[in-house]
Amino acid sequence: MKNIGLIGYGVIGKRVADAINAQDDMNLVGVCDVISDWRIQNAVRKNYNIYAATPDAEKTMKDAGISVVGNMMDLLDKVDLIVDCTPKNIAAQNVKIYKEKGIKFIVQGGEKHETTGHSFSAENNYNSALNLDATRVVSCNTTSILRTLTALKKAGLLDYARGTLLRRATDPWESHLGGIMNTMVPERDIPSHQGPDAQSVDPDLDVITSAVKVPETLSHLHYWNVKLKKPTTKEEVLNAFKKSTRIKFIQYDQGLVSNNTIKEMYLDMGRPWGDMYEVALWEDMLKVVGDELFYAYVVDNQAIVIPETIDAIRALTGIETDAAKSIAKTNKSLGIN
Repeated sequence: MKNIGLIGYGVIGKRVADAINAQDDMNLVGVCDVISDWRIQNAVRKNYNIYAATPDAEKTMKDAGISVVGNMMDLLDKVDLIVDCTPKNIAAQNVKIYKEKGIKFIVQGGEKHETTGHSFSAENNYNSALNLDATRVVSCNTTSILRTLTALKKAGLLDYARGTLLRRATDPWESHLGGIMNTMVPERDIPSHQGPDAQSVDPDLDVITSAVKVPETLSHLHYWNVKLKKPTTKEEVLNAFKKSTRIKFIQYDQGLVSNNTIKEMYLDMGRPWGDMYEVALWEDMLKVVGDELFYAYVVDNQAIVIPETIDAIRALTGIETDAAKSIAKTNKSLGIN
């Protein structure tokens, strides 16, 4: 049983907190943030111990009637590992503190690879993270790229891959603050950052991505054109993808024709927040032409990295040295079949 602390109780943080709480080999010591509004109040209702990141935050929390059990340093003194889910660039500042205190830590994909020197995807490089001091769980889009391409690579099918990403404009809960309307915004650089990011986990991947920001908030949509190492069949490709427990086949002809219908299905399944931890890949859209593969899938930007983070905790702390066992344990706890 390892004691785990969480810094940042936002879109990812609240999901990581619940996921840690669902494990039988780790203990959530508490969550730390600067907010005192409805978000952290939900953490109080879940009986999570609340820590204030700053003195000003502690005063504001107490004024709001939130019971604060300590500050950030108090939390760090009680944990074996910290998961930092703070907004982009804040974690990089916190890293100095973690290193000074000799605490293992995990950051999320908004930070640069150089922040930790190791980037993580459970089905690809779990073993290389064993007992490290730190890792970075790569972004939602990069996680999906690694899951699908790693499955093809393990089957000996992958030569190179070219993908187009249609990226959601902002997170749903803050779409009133920004995002885009009635337009699409292409990323200027090709490759977009997701391809090189995937190579930070697996340098051998020959992958190039391009990305377009679109006016919606539910998820990302990817289109992929993959050059296979040999002419093959659709059945062989599907069998390769089936080796990943975190790729879910969906059927276009069963009414799953859009990201909102897929979201509705996961809500009906009873997943918290309708979360989709898997890559939802259209089986009946997938096409193989000789040695070329074409497929498309949807990525839940708020949920896909949650199981990866749990596996990263096990790898860094060494409580499970077998990747397959950790993945299976995480899957069972989160209802991934």
